[in-house]
Amino acid sequence: MWRHTRLSEEGINKNSSSVARSHARTPLTQLQPLTRMGLIVSVFGSHADWSISTLLLFTAVFILMVNWIRNRRPPSFPPGPWTLPVVGNMHNLAHHRMHLNLMELAETYGNVFSIQLGQEWMVVLNGPTILKEALVNQGDSVADRPNLQLIIDSCHGLGLGFSSGHLWKQQRQFAISTLRYFGSGSKSLEPVVLEEFAHCAKQFSEFKGKPFAPQLMFYNIVTNIICSLVFGHRFEYGDKNFEKLMNSFGRCLQIEASVCAQLYNSFPRLMGCLPGPHQTVKRIYQNIRDFIREEMKEHKKGLDPSTPRDYIDCYLNKIKKSNLEPHNTFHEENLVICVWDLFLAGTDTTTCTLRWLFLFMAKYPEMQEKVQAEIDEVIGQSRRATMDDCVNMPYTNAVIHESLRMGNVVPLSLLHATGRDIQLEGYTIPKGTTVIANLTSALFDKNEWETPFAFNPGHFLDEEGRFRKRTAFLPFSAGRRLCLGENLARMMLFLFFTSFMQDFTISFPAGVSPAMEYHHFGVTLAPHPFDICAVSR
Repeated sequence: MWRHTRLSEEGINKNSSSVARSHARTPLTQLQPLTRMGLIVSVFGSHADWSISTLLLFTAVFILMVNWIRNRRPPSFPPGPWTLPVVGNMHNLAHHRMHLNLMELAETYGNVFSIQLGQEWMVVLNGPTILKEALVNQGDSVADRPNLQLIIDSCHGLGLGFSSGHLWKQQRQFAISTLRYFGSGSKSLEPVVLEEFAHCAKQFSEFKGKPFAPQLMFYNIVTNIICSLVFGHRFEYGDKNFEKLMNSFGRCLQIEASVCAQLYNSFPRLMGCLPGPHQTVKRIYQNIRDFIREEMKEHKKGLDPSTPRDYIDCYLNKIKKSNLEPHNTFHEENLVICVWDLFLAGTDTTTCTLRWLFLFMAKYPEMQEKVQAEIDEVIGQSRRATMDDCVNMPYTNAVIHESLRMGNVVPLSLLHATGRDIQLEGYTIPKGTTVIANLTSALFDKNEWETPFAFNPGHFLDEEGRFRKRTAFLPFSAGRRLCLGENLARMMLFLFFTSFMQDFTISFPAGVSPAMEYHHFGVTLAPHPFDICAVSR
């Protein structure tokens, strides 16, 4: 039985081999259709798999090559680090320390170099000499703002901060003249600042030397001063709408400098379909616009063209006067965005500076004592400081300036864009290129500051103890896009700081040593939250 079975199997194998040899000798066209199809599949099946893999590989390589060709550095463009497809140089930059990364890259590629974020080429400027050459000497050529998708969705190219061209020039000129009319940086606004300090000092006194967090109070005083200029009135500190308004500022600035925002600006269609902080910014902007529109409606009810009460009144009057003028950019939607820009630009930056200033004073009590001694000598206790006292208080003025330098509140300024081709250090920067002005590189330049990474008011004092200006001091940027509220910020800082030091001595709670590094990276750098004790003098 076993032998019979084996012979049968051998017969089958022989027959199979015979058939195979027969097929091998028989032309393919003479085989039966089904047999012919089976052989074709068996012969070319593995080749089909190989061809699909090759096609996918070729497609990927082709896309990468096209991406590289389309996005490579133009001729005469500043050098920079190697880029990766799609993401560019995002891998070279740690989001929480981008301003420091850019300084490190400058050591390799020079003070004018380029990076690519997503699909966008950007030129980075480092050092006070290059910054002034670009922002001041060629300021007209770098006064535009880039078309970032998140900003376009939020502001629609309107307002003061992110607009360009004729619209921006008209709105900035009007804002400067209007703020000056209501006393920004002049004596007429001093009572407003000092009145707001009185409200804040009352809250300080209620703690009776016990620890408290001053952050919200600083927001209160700064925001209410801007409210007085823009809305014509202040808010009570417990007002829910007021608190909602304040909470929006820092959140917006933080998100706008986040990785999500960069990805959204580079890939708006993709990121627009995904959840994330970039969607939160849109909702915040919409809520703020609604808040401002309500204020605008109230202003219309009591509007008197002959006696404007604030910025909104002046703007509404301007709309009526300019309605028929050619190239007019004054309308209610622009008013809403301009008001939002005034708050956004002034509130978070000045509040962060105050937080750094008080942090440094609590950290260095010997410097605080010197400030108080100067206040006692120049002002005494019988009156409040005025801006006229500033020139007679060099040490106090130096402490404020050193806080602005070390706090480095706006490390990368706001992004610029070239309105025409420009030349910098032999490189050609084409029209429409985004420019990053790294203000950090000027504020911490080792060749400009004796002790760049230490808090040292002596940086702003000469050998005889008189206040001296420094060319590398650029916390408010420079040129055509110089901070619109610089004079107002200087006034608020000087009057509030001297008034506080006149009445209180501050210190950290016993056994507490707060972190002196910044807490988060956004458009602004803020210190970690901290508590202080304020004891009446």
